[in-house]
Amino acid sequence: MKETKVVGDLKFTPYIKEGKVLHRVGELADEIKKDYEGKCPVFLVVLNGAFRFASDLARGVEIESEWQFVKLSSYEGMESSGSVRVIESLTIDLKGRHVIVVEDIVDTGTSMEYYLEQLKDKEVASIRLASLLVKEEALQHEIIIHYLGFSIPDRFVVGYGLDYNELGRNLNGIWQLDV
Repeated sequence: MKETKVVGDLKFTPYIKEGKVLHRVGELADEIKKDYEGKCPVFLVVLNGAFRFASDLARGVEIESEWQFVKLSSYEGMESSGSVRVIESLTIDLKGRHVIVVEDIVDTGTSMEYYLEQLKDKEVASIRLASLLVKEEALQHEIIIHYLGFSIPDRFVVGYGLDYNELGRNLNGIWQLDV
């Protein structure tokens, strides 16, 4: 019998084990540390989904850096709504700063395209994107992910910060919808 977890009214099965996720996040942290040594980047963590990814990334980066949190919304249940709202915005000036946006998943790319465009108006020195996951089949915009954990098929996933109606964020590893 296969392992399943019930999240809300849906069943999920294991997809990417926690150990594999943590190993990959460690590799990404090493890349970022090497790329930004001596530059004091600003990490902009997209809440709520990226909090676990960002927490583990921060442990591994170990260079002087600032961490800020922003909140965007484009999801309703399991579907991307197509419109983006900035719910919580920045409290610091980014002019001349190196910025790394930390995201849990790039799905259609609509939210990220919108947010990256907003950041360009702030006269930053550079913008890079770190995302735990990308659904390349679902992408509708050209988004460059500089630090990518995993590319996954267009399937609904929860765990390690990702949710279904705010549930399932606490699951270890990544779980896929059982179909």
